[in-house]
Amino acid sequence: MDGLRRVEDRIARACARCGRDPSEIHIVAITKGHPASTLVAALEAGLHRIGENRVDEAVEKFSAAAEPLERHGAVRHMVGHLQRNKARLAVRAFDWIQSVDSLRLAEELSRRVQDRPERMPVLIEVNAGGEDQKHGFPPEQALEEAARIAELPGLTVRGLMTMAPFTSDERIVRDTFRRARALFERVAELGDGEGLAPDTLSMGMSGDFGPAIEEGSTMVRLGTVLFGPREKG
Repeated sequence: MDGLRRVEDRIARACARCGRDPSEIHIVAITKGHPASTLVAALEAGLHRIGENRVDEAVEKFSAAAEPLERHGAVRHMVGHLQRNKARLAVRAFDWIQSVDSLRLAEELSRRVQDRPERMPVLIEVNAGGEDQKHGFPPEQALEEAARIAELPGLTVRGLMTMAPFTSDERIVRDTFRRARALFERVAELGDGEGLAPDTLSMGMSGDFGPAIEEGSTMVRLGTVLFGPREKG
């Protein structure tokens, strides 16, 4: 995949600018809007973290690609807004939920994961840019809510997820990422435990993953830059 080679080069250059090791950065390949064949191609290229935004699309696609997903040991990430009425399907389809944006959703997920053999990793979604149209906890609530969610049975808070505003102003983008990084460090200070193991800061997408890495991201969510424009909305 030419797109992957270019992405890996850009990650290496971003890491060089801030003195990080590229091995610290995990790519979640966002296959939303692409066919199951694209997902399989990503797996075969070595991208074993797969992200989807919509539960119904993911269920259909994961079923079509069940054998390669299993063979490659894929880890399936839910990265889009998740409605509570989709929680039952989500915990069956996904291995991680990155978009926990309310205590009520976390409580519903907790109820639905009781028959899983292991606790489900989740990320607390933070609206670090303070945008009215974005989902996620306000930054001033994120620390308290992370601690509450960490106490719920069946879930392990692995860190935070955020999205920067869609703007060409890199200063705004970096300020958003810095706020999320500061919050992540405060979550890490809460300590480790069965329900809290903060090691993941998911921020950075196709248009801004370089600055995200320079500001501390450990996981980037990439679709267009890997696969080109989506085939459907």
